Amino acid sequence: MEDRFPESIIRAKQIALVTHTHPDGDAVGSTLALRSFLEENCGKRAVKALYPSPWPDPVDFLFEGIRDKVLVWNEDAGAAARWIAGSDLIICLDFNAFNRTEGMQDALRESPAEKVLIDHHLNPDRESFDLCFSRTEISSASELLFQILLSLPQSGGMARNLPQRCLDALMTGITTDTNNFANSVFPSTLQAYAELLAAGADRETILENVFQGFRENRLRLMGHLLHDKMVLCPGGLAYMVLDAATAAAFDIRDGELEGLVNLPLSLKQVKMSVFLREEGDHFRVSIRSKRGYSANRCAAEQFHGGGHEQAAGGKLYFPADIPTPADAAAFIESHTKAYLNEN
Repeated sequence: MEDRFPESIIRAKQIALVTHTHPDGDAVGSTLALRSFLEENCGKRAVKALYPSPWPDPVDFLFEGIRDKVLVWNEDAGAAARWIAGSDLIICLDFNAFNRTEGMQDALRESPAEKVLIDHHLNPDRESFDLCFSRTEISSASELLFQILLSLPQSGGMARNLPQRCLDALMTGITTDTNNFANSVFPSTLQAYAELLAAGADRETILENVFQGFRENRLRLMGHLLHDKMVLCPGGLAYMVLDAATAAAFDIRDGELEGLVNLPLSLKQVKMSVFLREEGDHFRVSIRSKRGYSANRCAAEQFHGGGHEQAAGGKLYFPADIPTPADAAAFIESHTKAYLNEN
């Protein structure tokens, strides 16, 4: 079935590249890498990347010179909906089901276009797609896309034939989703990274933007959370809860706290780290765990989410799940105990 992909690209007259809400470096990297390849290697001019919500500042450098090639649903839902409706090929990257696109999901489901999935998360909704590239034992959607691109005739099987924008975007996706090779690293990950580097990907610029381009606000809030808000529980749980008022007081933007949930895992006694950020009528939940403890199962069973075995996320609603935001801490402590005794 995967052999049909080259023909799907050739037939397509208008293409929509879609990723999940709150797009991270892998979501942005994979969509922009494929956009560049389709335009420069395949001669496709009617290609746009669509995002449910804005991307974080550290990956903004990847959009330089191509702002007219992307659409954000939360900023112009009408234009994004029209592009989806006019597309005969929709390629979805870095998510496993349409509900991960929030406001875009109805437009995507209703479209008669051929739909392709390129993803590395567990439990893909295969029935919603005509073609499904799904691998869970891989670092990122960007690494999977790299393998797919090298299998297409337009690349000649060599990374050096990929456009510069494509190389940089793929390297950004792999770098961010592995937390700069701290997790989810496989032999294929290092091989892909080496090939990208040899082909000319600008690693120095990527690292400067992704890890050294933050605002002072971020570091000060992270210090406040780690010093005053991090709770260490018997049994190996660490958690932090960020309320909306505190986030507003520090003027925190979406994506600026990426990686914070990983920091408690540096403590020997911590088996699982949970970070909650208040947003409207819910908390956005991030969960990370050490080997032998299932962040994915915890997210799926307690927080309406899922993800990878040691890196997952979800949501905690109020009043549906907890009466008020103030009850979040008690919920975390009582509903995560079972996942700390799995090893």
